[in-house]
Formats: sequence, C-alpha cells, structure tokens
Amino acid sequence: MPEEVKKLIRDYRSGRITRREFMRRAVILTSSLAVADALIGSASPGSAAARVDPSDPAILWHNVEYNGKAGPVSAYLARPAPAGRYPALVLIHANQGLNNHIKDVARRLAKQGYVTLAPDYLSRKGGTSKVNPKSEGLSNIRELAPWREVAEDTDAGFVYLGTLADVRGDRRGLIGFCWGGEMTFSSATQVRGLRAVVVFYGRSPNPIDLVKQIEAPVLAHYGEKDPGVNQDIPTTVEAMRKYNRPYDHKVYPGAFHGFYNEGTDRYNPEAATEAWNRTLDLFAKNLKGLSS
Repeated sequence: MPEEVKKLIRDYRSGRITRREFMRRAVILTSSLAVADALIGSASPGSAAARVDPSDPAILWHNVEYNGKAGPVSAYLARPAPAGRYPALVLIHANQGLNNHIKDVARRLAKQGYVTLAPDYLSRKGGTSKVNPKSEGLSNIRELAPWREVAEDTDAGFVYLGTLADVRGDRRGLIGFCWGGEMTFSSATQVRGLRAVVVFYGRSPNPIDLVKQIEAPVLAHYGEKDPGVNQDIPTTVEAMRKYNRPYDHKVYPGAFHGFYNEGTDRYNPEAATEAWNRTLDLFAKNLKGLSS
C-alpha cells in the first residue's frame, strides 16, 4: 500500500479529517470511487477504537487542575453524563504526553460508566504543550517524569477524584499505555486502594520484587512483535506467582507495540478489540461488581 494511502488512513482513524475529506483524497490518489469505498471500509475503526466525539451527549468532559505533591497537575476529566455515582479511573498517557488520543480513550471509558482522569504527567515541567509541542515520542520521558513522581501524581489524582460527588471512592482502577503502561505497573506498587490494574504493553516494575506491594489484580496486554517489553514477562510471571498476586496476561499474535492506537500504522484491530473487551470485563467485575 502506498505511503500516501497509509497516511490518509491514519489521519481518518485519528479524527484529523472527515469522512468526506477522506473520500475526496482517496479518489484523487486511486482514481477510483470503488477503491476509495473499499479503503474507507478498512479504515473505519472497530469497536475497540470507536472514537467518542467530545459533543457526545452520553459524556461530559473538562480540563481540570488538581493539587499534586510538587504543585498543580493539569488533567483531562471525562465522566458519564447521567446523574449517579461511578467508579474512578486514572489513565496514564504514553510517551507523547497528554494528547488527543489519550483524551479520546478517557471519553471511551467515561461512556462505559467510569469517571476517568487523564493527568498530564509533564505538568512538573510545564506541561505537554510546552515540553512536547510536536507531539513526538519523548525518549527521555523517564527522566522528565520518574516513576515515583508519576506514582505521587497518580495518588493525588485519586484524592482529587474522591472529592467529586459522582465518584465512588472505594472503586479505583488504573490503566496506562506504552510508557504509561510501565508507569501503571510501577505506580500500582505504591498507590493504595486499587481494585483493578490494566497495563498495555508496558515494562514491569524494577526491581521486580516491588510487585509484592500491589493490592489489585493486574491484566496485561502485550504485542508479539515487541521483544523489548516482552523480555520482562517470564520474571513477572514468576514474581507475581511468588507473592500470590493475580496476574492475567496475553501476548497478541502478530501485534506490535502500540497496537491499540488506531491513529498509527501499528494498529491491530483484532488485538485491540480483544484487549479492550478483556479490559472492560476486568473493570466491570472489580469496579462495578459485575460478572463478565
């Protein structure tokens, strides 16, 4: 597939262009309306990547700020629109910082019945817009946001969520992607009161024996073609078994690191859909008290 067509599909999946604009460009690139129709069918995201429009009446969202240990933390808050009390999630972004994809994931979770806070973990350095204006992956993010600082800002995020009238403070879950998956796994060793932890292709805590401090079941999703992250799996299985910590993981065949992000060419719709559904099952069971 030509690179121009791949980019067009990425732009459509990420919401940067409309369906009409996709079709216009696809017809120009392929000189065929039939081919353009086929392309948009393949480009349309599946259930795992069903983008939630910010104007969707089922959810509300806000840009917020809460008190962290080292000062204010900026965040994106998405919540169900109907009145009620809901479980709370903190969502940890990848190494690009708090971007539109993570905000959309927060809205997806809100639509599933969770008040979801996505902090900007670069707030201590001035925020994502200052540190990473080009929205590129930051190779030095571990220096910009060490995991113990991330754990502190995550813990403070749950304190903030506990002040909201529509949040059940006793139903806490943590989820993260890429670097955020690594930070989720590590933060879970420090944050108290968690009932569910979901790691998307993230490295395990270092040293691994920190896992003995995790209070909640951990569900981890890995791509088969991600050897740098996957090398941690055997020692993680051993340590979680040693300390009797629930750890359910799957390596998705043919999937690369980042397979859930529909805005990239690494997106794998089959793996993304299964991982998303398994995530929702865990949250339903442990945060809503429902059986899958």
